[in-house]
Amino acid sequence: MPRSPRSKPAAKPASRYHHGNLPQAMLQEAVRTIQREGVDALTLRGVGERLGVSRTALYRHFTDKQALLAAVAAEGFRMLRTALAEAWESGGRGREGFDAMGVAYVRFAVVHPSHYRVMFGGVVRPVDKSGSDDPGMNAFQVLLDAITEQQAQGLVRGDDDPRQLALYIWAVVHGVAMLALDGMLPPEVPANALMAFANRHLRTGITR
Repeated sequence: MPRSPRSKPAAKPASRYHHGNLPQAMLQEAVRTIQREGVDALTLRGVGERLGVSRTALYRHFTDKQALLAAVAAEGFRMLRTALAEAWESGGRGREGFDAMGVAYVRFAVVHPSHYRVMFGGVVRPVDKSGSDDPGMNAFQVLLDAITEQQAQGLVRGDDDPRQLALYIWAVVHGVAMLALDGMLPPEVPANALMAFANRHLRTGITR
């Protein structure tokens, strides 16, 4: 009798985990979930089901949802730090580089909205970072170093505390980023145009 053709096994969903770096796969799936459904919809069990791994395997890397969210935030801050540092360097470590940092910040928020909302949305419980590496502070340090260097160059007023200046600038740029991210800007005012306007007026406020 002729053999019946063997049926091919059903293809696994694209998001199923096969092998390699499970923590990174979990981070990527968490980001996809947040993008589709929001932070509240994220659960370790849901991540495990979509990746096709056991709960035991998940808990080896992240003890709970908070731990996974903290990892998403840390990854986001590391990417933001890289984006800011590259903008500063490629712009010549002066006025143009500083303006480019503001543009890079807003672009990061728009391109990586899931990371950004976790980083600044108050969903990650604060922990004591004393004596340990803090990705958030490392990202902030890039801005602080750029201000300090410009003060030494005479491009930024030197009679103000650089940390206060950094916090002021961060507040302004973060506001532009959030308006862009939430779709609150009018169509005739794109985010890059508003950031260019903000850069001009920030420069007026931080120079003599």
